[in-house]
Amino acid sequence: MMDRRKKDIVELTNCSLSQYRSLEKLPVALMADNVRSMYNVGAMLRTCDAFKVSAMIMCGITGVPPHPEISKTALGAEESVSWRHVDDAVAEAERMRSEGWRICVLEQTHNSVPLQDFESEPDERYLLVVGNEVKGVDQRIVDMADIVLEIPQAGVKHSLNVSVSAGIALWQMCRWMLASRQDQR
Repeated sequence: MMDRRKKDIVELTNCSLSQYRSLEKLPVALMADNVRSMYNVGAMLRTCDAFKVSAMIMCGITGVPPHPEISKTALGAEESVSWRHVDDAVAEAERMRSEGWRICVLEQTHNSVPLQDFESEPDERYLLVVGNEVKGVDQRIVDMADIVLEIPQAGVKHSLNVSVSAGIALWQMCRWMLASRQDQR
């Protein structure tokens, strides 16, 4: 018979905070462009921790730790994930591009690529940009993007919560990267 007992906290613990900080991170960074909700920021930090994302960049009005609403959803990930705040998302995206990062925007455009069709290139670093809950990603960043990714949706609603979207996209990107690393072995 299959064991379906829930795991306890000891069984769920992967590593300590210091061990996590020393782990090799995936070549993905997440940029939050003017995200209003502190709960969304905390949820994205927690997702970054789960997928070993190299950094989270909070831009513009996006809140930063320490903040009680961020802590409520981050559950400590604000301590494990490398993060920083910059005022200007466009300038930061341009700077990262000049350092060799490929700019991936999660947005609905006329020529966006369905997320399930994304395949990472070996030895590339990716900046995934997600945007404001109402206005989305700044059009100037969309215009400079190497790729615009879209999560296909079949329901009445045309969008998902930004932290949910970021989680889905990061999962897909990390899945491809881990698979391509396996293929290289």
